[in-house]
Amino acid sequence: MLVIRGDLLEEIVAHARRDHPDEACGVIAGPEGSDRPERFIPMLNAARSPTFYEFDSGDLFQLYKQMNANDEVPVVIYHSHTATEAYPSRTDISYASEPEAHYVLVSTRDSAETNHTGHDFRSFRIVDGVVTEEEVQVVETYMFAHTGADDVPDLG
Repeated sequence: MLVIRGDLLEEIVAHARRDHPDEACGVIAGPEGSDRPERFIPMLNAARSPTFYEFDSGDLFQLYKQMNANDEVPVVIYHSHTATEAYPSRTDISYASEPEAHYVLVSTRDSAETNHTGHDFRSFRIVDGVVTEEEVQVVETYMFAHTGADDVPDLG
């Protein structure tokens, strides 16, 4: 399951709409080992294409250098689809190289069907070419994101 703050979800959607009709792409980095997306990093689609995205190799190198220096990893790798649903294409699957990352897609097509996020926004795990859709939980803060509704703080 992807647990993501609402403001980060809205940043992804805004970036996708800004770059439309081209696909938008980017990363949300988070502390290593946390599975918690925190730092929104919109990237330039070097392909500048409505049907394909590609991270600029120099930008990607700098991003990984910066994440390594900050003990961060790419928790979310996102991009948009401009004419199709938010589901990984064969090309998306072939380029997925981060088995621990959540691959997020948002569709900016006119007829996009929305889900509980208010957008055609979906998350997938892609490992060795196998695509598994996962639930998206939108939260205001990560403070209590992994606790149940019946959990109460220990005031003891």
